[in-house]
Amino acid sequence: MFKDPFKFLVVEGYKKASRKELIAGGMSLASDLYVKMLHTIAPNSTIDVVTAADIGSSLPIGVELKSYHGATMTGSNLSVCDVDNPSVRSQVEFQREIFDQGVPSFGSCWALQIGTIVAGGKVDKNPKGREMGFGRKIQLTEHGRKHQMYERKNSVFDSFASHEDEIVQEPKDSKVLSSNSMSRVQSMEINYGKGTMWSVQYHPEYDTREMAALIRCREQILIDMGFFSSSQSVQDYIQKLELLADEPDRKDTAWELGIDADILDRNQRQLEVVNWIRHLVGPRLHKI
Repeated sequence: MFKDPFKFLVVEGYKKASRKELIAGGMSLASDLYVKMLHTIAPNSTIDVVTAADIGSSLPIGVELKSYHGATMTGSNLSVCDVDNPSVRSQVEFQREIFDQGVPSFGSCWALQIGTIVAGGKVDKNPKGREMGFGRKIQLTEHGRKHQMYERKNSVFDSFASHEDEIVQEPKDSKVLSSNSMSRVQSMEINYGKGTMWSVQYHPEYDTREMAALIRCREQILIDMGFFSSSQSVQDYIQKLELLADEPDRKDTAWELGIDADILDRNQRQLEVVNWIRHLVGPRLHKI
């Protein structure tokens, strides 16, 4: 879609032990999903990955943070409420530096929460419980309907979701762009220091195969939470998700799962990222 030679940084939100667990469960690394998404949208880009959750991790030798045209942060199984966790603190400080360097940033789920904490907002456990599988009926706010991140996006849509924490107080100089019945903040623009973050609580980088793998990794947890009645019901659901990954035109399976093109069509699902690149990353490419 974009032919420009962008230079992106992807910040991996999972620490090493958790990355190993995901791979063992058949999932892609969160950073790999972002690399794939960015390369699909902007195939001539150079992309570096930093594992900021690992203590002592750093950028490639000789590379300055300010040299990137855009920085993205993935989801994570950590909780920003765990303020004493070194893997949380290191990512808070890394995002703070991204803001300080004026690098435009984008991210999913955990990234939105990290950006909120850095800019002075608050995050807590969602009293409604976990939002899992799909975030339903995400609706653009008045700000969202006018915002560049949602150009050409439907005003109401579904997306992939998996989180227990939520933003309970947005930072100063921020705008809530979308909401649904589970979380008042499903996306937000955060302005802090010299930088701007556009971030979403949901996961445009996922597809049905990755969601199937995540559910497989979280099987017992989801049964205990009441999302599924048994291991067999988990397997039946996973089978439908994987069938759609292989045959996205299966109308019957999509109907059973209650999903539509906003989930299945990558161009619709990842439009927020496209718009971020167009409106924030592109201008920086020609500025630095």
